[in-house]
Order: sequence, then structure tokens, then C-alpha cells
Amino acid sequence: MRQRLPPLNALKVFEAAARHESFTRAAEELFVTQGAVSHQVKALEADLGIKLFNRERQRLVITEAGRDYLTVVRDALDRIALGTERLLQRQSAGVLTVSTSPDFAAKWLVHRLGHFAEAHPEIDLRVSATLHHVDFAREEVDLAVRHGDGNWPGLDTVRLSSEQLFAVCSPKLLTGRRRLSKPSDILKYSLIHMDSRADWSKWLQSAGLEHADVIHGPVLNRASMVIDAAINGQGIALARTTLSAWDLINGRLVRPFPDTLRLSKTYWIICPKATAAPSVR
Repeated sequence: MRQRLPPLNALKVFEAAARHESFTRAAEELFVTQGAVSHQVKALEADLGIKLFNRERQRLVITEAGRDYLTVVRDALDRIALGTERLLQRQSAGVLTVSTSPDFAAKWLVHRLGHFAEAHPEIDLRVSATLHHVDFAREEVDLAVRHGDGNWPGLDTVRLSSEQLFAVCSPKLLTGRRRLSKPSDILKYSLIHMDSRADWSKWLQSAGLEHADVIHGPVLNRASMVIDAAINGQGIALARTTLSAWDLINGRLVRPFPDTLRLSKTYWIICPKATAAPSVR
């Protein structure tokens, strides 16, 4: 749940009044009337249910509670000012920080960095490959690439591509005595699994091999490991469109059969709606 916060403008007025110990001088600094400052402070006191100032001998004196609150408010305003300055510096410096998963970085992003640098030489690109989902409010990240269904409330989302799951292998397995010529030939080789054996069961059923044994073969926990194992001829893997595309284009992988499983989840570019460029949509 969103935390309860007083109006930011009232906090700014309170900080100025407490610093100057004067509504008049606070008003001069903020370019408003003395009455506006007094109104904001009274509204803040009413909202908090706490007296922040006392008038003693025509002099404004901050209360003990007000002094304690001033420490908190001043620290918060200083943090906002510092964060804003850092953001503006990064924007003017042309820095673009992208957060993504290690698999996407290794199998899709790094192969395209050269083209991006040629097209946008003015941008200083920083890539952070991590397994955790970035918190845009707390981390210095401009955009992220996530795998999912595109449902991230409060964030702008752009789908990179549709995804399918299909069998891939080294080109070496298409030649020789044990070459792959029909789907059932797949069972002559190790099946390389990602996390579980469920995907291979679905794919084999779609290829007409409903009772095939999928127990054999290693189970790996990273998609990039699965693809690299297939490239090295260690067996046959199921790979997603996005992560296998570069190796398919460059001939390190081949699709022995056209059978595919359509996937509901894919990769998305995401960023806060407030910072999304209109041209992205």
C-alpha cells in the first residue's frame, strides 16, 4: 500500500519557515505571500495534529516536535534534490543504463551492441545483467528488458517479438549415420532440458510422439547453457525464438524439424511511464 505522505509543497514551506524562523522571509524565498506561508503551515499542523511553531513576543519559535520533524523533512528534501541532480546529470551526459537477465544479455543483446553504437554514438550505454527485477524508484536504471506477459502496472511496455519454442541442434547432427531425418530420430540423442522435462513432453506430443521417453538428458537451469550445450553437439534442445535467433542466423544452430510450441510470454522493454519517449509507442 502507498504510504501516507503530507503535501510536498507544505513540507517545502515548513522547511523554509523553520530555517528562517520567519514566515515573512520564507515567503520572500519562495516568491509567495506571507499569508500563503502561514496557511500552508497551519494546514500541515492540522493534517499532522501537531503544533510546529509558537509565537513568542512577536517572534516565530519552532517547537521541539517541529525541530524533530525538520530533521526528517530536510533530509528527505536533500535526498530528492540530490536524486534530481544525478538524474539530470545522467540525462545531459547521454548515459543509458539497461537492466536485463544474463541469458538475454549473452544471447541477444551483446551481439547487437556494435550496431547500436554505430547508430547512436552520442549515447554512453551501460548494461547490467542481473537476475533480480529492477526497482526504477531506487536504482539508477533507465529501462529494463523482462520476460513475461507484459503486465507490469505503472510501467510503459513494448514487446520485442512473439516467441515460439522449437527443437535446435548442431548442424553436425544432420549428417552421418545417426542423422536426424524424422522427429522420432530425436530420441537417439540426449534431450537437453531447461528446468524440467515438461516442455519436451509437450513438444514430442505435438510431433506425434505421445509416449516417448523424455527422462534421458541433463536438466540445466539457464537458457544460455541449454543453447550452448546444443551448439557443442551434446544433444538436442528446445529453444525460444529470441535467445536462439543469433546462433540460428550464423549457422551454429539449426532447426531439424518445423514443429513449434507457441508461447504466451516473451521479452518486453519496460520503463516508467513518466520517462517513456512518445516515439517508443
